[in-house]
Amino acid sequence: MIRIYILEDDPSIIHNLTQIITGEKLGIICGDSADGMPSTAEILATRPDVIMLDFFMPQRDGIEVVTDLRAQGCTAKCIMLSQVSEKTLIGKAYSAGVDFFISKPINLLEVRGVIQNASRQVENERTLANIRSMFSNTSSAQPAPPSDETQRLRRVQNVLGSLGMSGEKGSADILKMCGYLYENHLTVAQTSVGQLCEALCPTPKNMEQRARRAVAAGMVNLAHMGCEDFTNETFSRYSGSLFPFEEIRAEMDHIRGRRTAGGKVSLKKFLDGLMIIMEE
Repeated sequence: MIRIYILEDDPSIIHNLTQIITGEKLGIICGDSADGMPSTAEILATRPDVIMLDFFMPQRDGIEVVTDLRAQGCTAKCIMLSQVSEKTLIGKAYSAGVDFFISKPINLLEVRGVIQNASRQVENERTLANIRSMFSNTSSAQPAPPSDETQRLRRVQNVLGSLGMSGEKGSADILKMCGYLYENHLTVAQTSVGQLCEALCPTPKNMEQRARRAVAAGMVNLAHMGCEDFTNETFSRYSGSLFPFEEIRAEMDHIRGRRTAGGKVSLKKFLDGLMIIMEE
């Protein structure tokens, strides 16, 4: 299970979060600030996978803490607890390295959903490490800094998270495909999805099916974003680059009840779009 650190100046919130996390079996509490504000070193010593912290605290605000953690090389997922709705402050928090927000007052459903999403990202990052091992021809006794390929794959992982695909089994397969294409200096046009799966998996058809189901889930999520807000940043960026826009529009019409069937998924188009993002 993932290790979670709670950094909050309100003891009642620490108690409520602990109850939710343990009751829902979302992770293990590896530390908290019930006895006072800990130092960055004390937080890092607990080896957290996820850090939940308050936006406004008397001694240090959450953005300052996250900035310090990132400067020390902390890769834990940071979840900010806040009532803030000001876009400038939220943007500043994301720039500092915050991964998710939970609104106060906290509720079980939101806490559970956000922690589960963070957990999936942690698992995907572990998959990235396995991908690096798979394609690496050398080994080292000392941990190496993130390679260019790993950084590019993290970019892909962030896109999958934005599309709500992190929880899909096929997301790990998509990461492997992108890693293979990048490692071998291939474009999607130079191979087929079938050949790609054959090179990576002893059961290539299963791998392809998982990937297609993940992309289909991403299309549905993106279409819902477009139905709710056509100017949504994620929708605007990916509706044409990762999916044929006419298929996204068909999926939106299906959601609105104007069509009996939704859009069709193109795994090759999706991979091609991801490879372009990797090169950005």
